[in-house]
Amino acid sequence: MSDPRYPIGEFKNPAAFTPADIRRALDHIAECPKHLRAAVARLDDAQLDTPYREGGWTVRQVVHHVADSHVNAYIRCKLAVAENHPRVTAYDQDDWVKFADVRGPVAVSLGMVEALHERWVAFLRSLPDAAFHRTLDHPENGTMTLANVVFLYEWHGLHHVAHITSLRQRQGW
Repeated sequence: MSDPRYPIGEFKNPAAFTPADIRRALDHIAECPKHLRAAVARLDDAQLDTPYREGGWTVRQVVHHVADSHVNAYIRCKLAVAENHPRVTAYDQDDWVKFADVRGPVAVSLGMVEALHERWVAFLRSLPDAAFHRTLDHPENGTMTLANVVFLYEWHGLHHVAHITSLRQRQGW
C-alpha cells in the first residue's frame, strides 16, 4: 500500500453507469454494516484508540465518522429525490470527530449504521432507474447526481473498513 490514507485507492466516479452498476453499489452499501462490525470485532479500547495511520483518526473515530457521514448521505439522497436540485450542506468531518460522542462506545454507531443502512438501501432500491439521474448541489463537490452519491458512499464504506482491516493486519490483531 503506497498511501495508507487510501487503502483501496482514491474515489473515481464512473463516467457512465448502468442499472446493474447501481444495484452492485447498493449491494456493497447494504453489506457495509456487517463488514464494519467484523472489522472492529474483539478490539479492546486501546486498539480502538489506535490511529489507523500516523496522523490519522483512531479506529473509534473512523467508526463514529462512518455513522455521521452516512447519515448525511442518507439525507442528501432523500433531498435529491424530494426536491429539485437541492443545495445540501457540508460539514467539517475533522471537527465532528472531536465531539464528545465520538469518544463513546463504537457499539452505538455500529447499531446506528445497521439501522440507517437498512432504511437507506430500502429507499434507494425502491426508486426507478431515472431517479439516479436527479441532482443535488454540494458546496464542495458541485452538482452531483444521485448515482454519484451512491458510488461515492459505496467507496466510502469500503474505504473506511479497509482503514481498520489494514491496521489490524499490520498490527497482527
